[in-house]
Amino acid sequence: MNNQKKVAFYTLGCKLNFSETSTISRNFLSEGFKRVDFEDNADIYVINTCSVTDNADKRFKSIVKNALKKNEKAFVIAIGCYAQLKPEELAAVDGVDLVLGATEKFKVTDYLNDLSKNDFGEVHSCEIEEADFYVGSYSIGDRTRAFLKVQDGCDYVCTYCTIPLARGISRSDTLSNVLDNAKEISKKGIKEIVLTGVNIGDYGKGEFGNKKHEHTFFELVQALDKVDGIHRLRISSIEPNLLTDETIDFVSSSNSFVPHFHIPLQSGNDELLKEMKRRYLTQTYTNRVSKIKSLMPNACIGVDAIVGFPGETDELFLETYNYLNELDISYLHVFTYSERPNTEAVNMDGIVPKNVRAKRSKMLRGLSVKKRRAFYESQLGNTLTVLFESENKEGYIHGFTENYVKVKTPWNPELVNTLHTITLNKIDEDGLVRFDFVEKEVNV
Repeated sequence: MNNQKKVAFYTLGCKLNFSETSTISRNFLSEGFKRVDFEDNADIYVINTCSVTDNADKRFKSIVKNALKKNEKAFVIAIGCYAQLKPEELAAVDGVDLVLGATEKFKVTDYLNDLSKNDFGEVHSCEIEEADFYVGSYSIGDRTRAFLKVQDGCDYVCTYCTIPLARGISRSDTLSNVLDNAKEISKKGIKEIVLTGVNIGDYGKGEFGNKKHEHTFFELVQALDKVDGIHRLRISSIEPNLLTDETIDFVSSSNSFVPHFHIPLQSGNDELLKEMKRRYLTQTYTNRVSKIKSLMPNACIGVDAIVGFPGETDELFLETYNYLNELDISYLHVFTYSERPNTEAVNMDGIVPKNVRAKRSKMLRGLSVKKRRAFYESQLGNTLTVLFESENKEGYIHGFTENYVKVKTPWNPELVNTLHTITLNKIDEDGLVRFDFVEKEVNV
């Protein structure tokens, strides 16, 4: 293969997808390819797809079209969750040459002996039951923080979700591999690692190929906290029933783990939670939030919520709205329910009209703005540590504090990937926080 061939990547969806795209891109580099930005002319475009919502599905065609505008002869590859769930549908999209399923995506370079355009996309997919092995991944070089994959797949059967169909059973990286990857990331000078997976609280299940838990998520947290050279560790989305008191206690006094939790709720009504086949009720969720805030009053807590699930009446939606309004949380990620083939929910009664779903989504997004503003206001006057990102956005550089307050200051390239002690002092018109420097750079 010509070592001058250029490859570009586009990632849809979650942090887990970003970690896998980064690992796959390193495989291309080791084979002699040159990575370029997706906006550049490339010989190969790899699109890592998502299938959590209809919007992610619909975006795929426009992304393919944009790639072919750069190079109409480019070889276009689809990987990821949508590629596993609907390979033939993606293969039929004009311009798509290759579609790889859940087990094949990490071997993409094996399929590139011929980069001639195909009239119809070639599919290499598997039955999802075959996705029973683990491939470790982490993102590096793309951002000032790294996404470290520790777990994949899910054994839960939430009635709205296609992820188990797209990614298979719950399985984990070995503890030794996770620690080795964390050490490798720290050697690159990256100061923050975000733990990611499909259901990271289930970590340890499927380690070494066994179905039982070899380790727990708490043991993983304890081990990572001892790794030298990591200044910040951040837990991404974790199920409330799997976020244990001992984990919360540990994070509250940890050397490296930051006071930021993202905990899916989905609904503030217990009957809907049962219909969704979630593994907790609202009392459990309330207890988790109370526990976190009692130990870490300045902790940031993010919430996932779904609007428009079948059977969600106006009264039940308002119950969710009021529950979230009264809860001491910091922001929301709002998802509008969309019918997904091969899920239980698609056959449920009580379909919510799409215009009503849109209205409810707008209401919760407005609540999120209110919650974030209130959280930011509660942090004014506090002295925190900020890690600056790498982009120049309209003359400003942005960064995040340990408890996920987004701050801004005039662009200075010397600040990129550096940690500074600051005092928060003002919320700007764009909702970001300005600050005064206390310590120009934190020694790490």
